[in-house]
Amino acid sequence: MELAYIPSPARGVLYLGPIPLRGYAFCIIIGVFVAVWLGNKRWVARGGRPGTVADIAVWAVPFGLVGGRLYHVITDYELYFSEGRDWVDAFKIWEGGLGIWGAIALGAVGAWIGCRRRGIPLPAWADAVAPGIAFAQAFGRWGNWFNQELYGRETHVPWALHITSSTDGRVPGYYHPTFLYESLWCVGVGFLVIWADRRFKLGHGRAFALYVAAYCVGRAWIEYMRVDDAHHILGVRLNDWTAIAVFLLAVLYVVLSSRKRPGREEIVEPGASDTGTGADDPVDLGKDEDKATTDKATATDTSTTTDKSTDRGKNEDEDEDEGAEPSEKAESAAESAKKV
Repeated sequence: MELAYIPSPARGVLYLGPIPLRGYAFCIIIGVFVAVWLGNKRWVARGGRPGTVADIAVWAVPFGLVGGRLYHVITDYELYFSEGRDWVDAFKIWEGGLGIWGAIALGAVGAWIGCRRRGIPLPAWADAVAPGIAFAQAFGRWGNWFNQELYGRETHVPWALHITSSTDGRVPGYYHPTFLYESLWCVGVGFLVIWADRRFKLGHGRAFALYVAAYCVGRAWIEYMRVDDAHHILGVRLNDWTAIAVFLLAVLYVVLSSRKRPGREEIVEPGASDTGTGADDPVDLGKDEDKATTDKATATDTSTTTDKSTDRGKNEDEDEDEGAEPSEKAESAAESAKKV
């Protein structure tokens, strides 16, 4: 008996009356919210409008879920279409089975549609959401814990995962928690992208490419530890070959993009600077002080002009009074002469 281990949940679903609350689904939902929240903060910091990331995510997330499921069903078709299997199970996404490669690929198509509708460059949007996607994967992997799936070889380390289910060919025992390894790796990838983006001012899709390359490195060695059924090519698991190929493509993109379009985009969302200062925008105190100084100077000039006009008017009135006095004296003298 192991003295220390990670226990598996007795079940991955709770029922609120007739409504099932599945741990796998909750992990994915939490990950999506984290990705959108962080992506929005990064997008606004780059000069975009608040809410744009969420608007495009409305396209990207559904496409990503469909793509992830398609990749899983295609690469593990025997689980749904072989003898004794029910093909309807291919639609039961809540039971687990999302391939990250398909999710990113088809999710990018959905994001491209959303970006095109908003007139936004897809690479700039991808850079903003890249670390958030890594953190979303970190949360999503805990859905595999609820389903008691995607574990590694048998082990006796203190952090071994205790598998208790015997369904679908599982053998109860203590195994490497590869879901945990990948979750922690994704957290590290997210922070790596944030640091590199600040340090090197990554742009034009290079922050996203860094996320892809870094994730592939971790996925390769973690995939090698897994013992669940998978297709092999030349003795290597299919997902390992996929990770190698995608890693090379990501690195190639970084190199070519750096040469063709160095630096970062100056404008990520056309017209965003014309929307004015909103509640979430920083207030420029310097501009307010300059405006106050200008207003004060204008008020002073107006007051001075008014005073001068008033003084001029008084002087003219005095001149008229002085001019009127000799005329009145002359008239009085004339009347006196008539009386005499």
